[in-house]
Formats: sequence, C-alpha cells, structure tokens
Amino acid sequence: MAILGSCLCGEVCFEIDAVAGPFELCHCNRCRKLSGASSLPMIRVRTADYRSISGADSICAYEAPLLYRPPAYTSYFCGTCGSPVPPAEPEGDWVEVPAGVLDADPGLKPDKHIFIEFVPEWDRISDDLPRLTVPELHRQRYGKDLPDGFRVRPHQAKNAATLPGDNSD
Repeated sequence: MAILGSCLCGEVCFEIDAVAGPFELCHCNRCRKLSGASSLPMIRVRTADYRSISGADSICAYEAPLLYRPPAYTSYFCGTCGSPVPPAEPEGDWVEVPAGVLDADPGLKPDKHIFIEFVPEWDRISDDLPRLTVPELHRQRYGKDLPDGFRVRPHQAKNAATLPGDNSD
C-alpha cells in the first residue's frame, strides 16, 4: 500500500510504495537551517518507489554552495508554503524524503543521529540511537577515512563579518 506525502498547503503531493531506509536524524548545519529545528528526519527511498502526484511545477530548488566535494547540497521546497519536499523528478537510484511530510506512518523508526558535531548547545539527544560524527559517517558510507587535512566547518552566514556583535575589526 502506497504512503502518501504532501506539503503544508497540499499543493505538492507524492506517494512512495516502500521505504528502504536508513531513517536518519541529520544534525548538519544545512539540514538544521532548512528545518528550523535541531535535526531534519530523512528517509531514504528507492527512486523507482517514488512518484510525484501533483504540484511538480510548485517545487522550487535551492542549491547551497559546495562545502567539501560534489554533490552539492540541494534542498527542495514548496514554492507556496515552504515545506521541504522531495524533488519532483529525482536523479539516481535513491531519493531522500523528509519524514515530516509523510501523511502516514512509514513503518520505520529513526535508526541513527548523524553529524552530531553540530547538535546545538540547547538540544539534548535523549535516546539510545547510534550517534555518528562526520568521520564515522564517512567511514560507514564509503568504507574509508576522510582525506588528510579534512576539517569540519560550521555554516557561515554570507555577511558574517557585518552581523551585529561581530568584533573582528
């Protein structure tokens, strides 16, 4: 049975036939900025199991500047209400679906926290799920360590030098 998903205003609707997982709670700076929360719950779905039903023309994309290496971070959202949504026509074998826009239980529970270096001071992870740092996640996904000299960089506002409270003068 298909699981329906939709944005807040209902303009963008999609369905998925099956969820494969993982179901990750991402704490990276970009996902936190996108969600407005301490993490963004994302479920991996096979592209073949995903279909756009309506509102494809209302989906907007924002491609953030590349931080480390391709692929770039692209977020998709409804142009009317701003809800994060999957792309209308995903590329590749997998698509990341924001769990909060699913209209029914996907049958999975979160299985890990990722990018835990970026958990804000005000947040407390209170479950027993695995907690992966950037190097640990890279090792798990790609089977190798990060390149020598790699360093985790926090998100910087475009005009960070001109923000109130900047004492860099």
